[in-house]
Amino acid sequence: MPHFNSDGVELAYLDEGEGEPIVLVHGFASNSQVNWVDTGWVRHLKAGGRRVIAIDNRGHGNSEKIHDPSLYGGPRMAEDVRRLMDHLGIATADVMGYSMGARITAFLAIAHPERVRSAIFAGLGGNMVRPMAGTGPIAAALEAPSIDDVTNATARTFRAFAEQTKSDLKALAACIRSSRDPITPEALATIPCPALVAVGSDDVIGGKAGDLAKLLPRGEAFVIEGRDHMKAVGDRSYKTAVMDFLARRP
Repeated sequence: MPHFNSDGVELAYLDEGEGEPIVLVHGFASNSQVNWVDTGWVRHLKAGGRRVIAIDNRGHGNSEKIHDPSLYGGPRMAEDVRRLMDHLGIATADVMGYSMGARITAFLAIAHPERVRSAIFAGLGGNMVRPMAGTGPIAAALEAPSIDDVTNATARTFRAFAEQTKSDLKALAACIRSSRDPITPEALATIPCPALVAVGSDDVIGGKAGDLAKLLPRGEAFVIEGRDHMKAVGDRSYKTAVMDFLARRP
């Protein structure tokens, strides 16, 4: 994967296909390969005539691993996405984020509305405007000597996923211990672009799609039926809804 420098941090990305650009931002403990390539998203979007750009967030995937919590946070990671667009000479793009990536996408759209043609917030609904609970146990689970030492069920799930993606556990712990900058309903109300909120019907981590969509001036909701937070990512109906949304947006 090629790399670029974002304010002193080396970040990896992929850039494939031709056509109108869409930037993809993966979730916590994932990476562009797991979140977007393995699930068929890159192939699907390229087949739809899109140029697909996907970033490995700082501390994740093939990007530089940082163990300092002060060097993470949603606004800072949103600037990484903006700098990638600058690096590639992309003035504006559709942007889709999943889970943590949806938070990053929201911060990008709030800070730089002129750069986001449309936003797709996936895997994160109404809980975007609520404080993220359980970050301490998840960080502790990531720092534990072994997954066998983790008793909290939710935290154990994150530890197992992090091991599956061969992540740097200390970097992920630093990321989740970072400042949890709030996103307020008032801030979301300033996002001018069309926005799709896509969340699984059984996703207890993300909250309800409709709760977030109604806070967005041009928001619409899509419920990924029968899917939880982990299983919604590659869902076929989700892909269809996104392609329909992109075809309809101005």
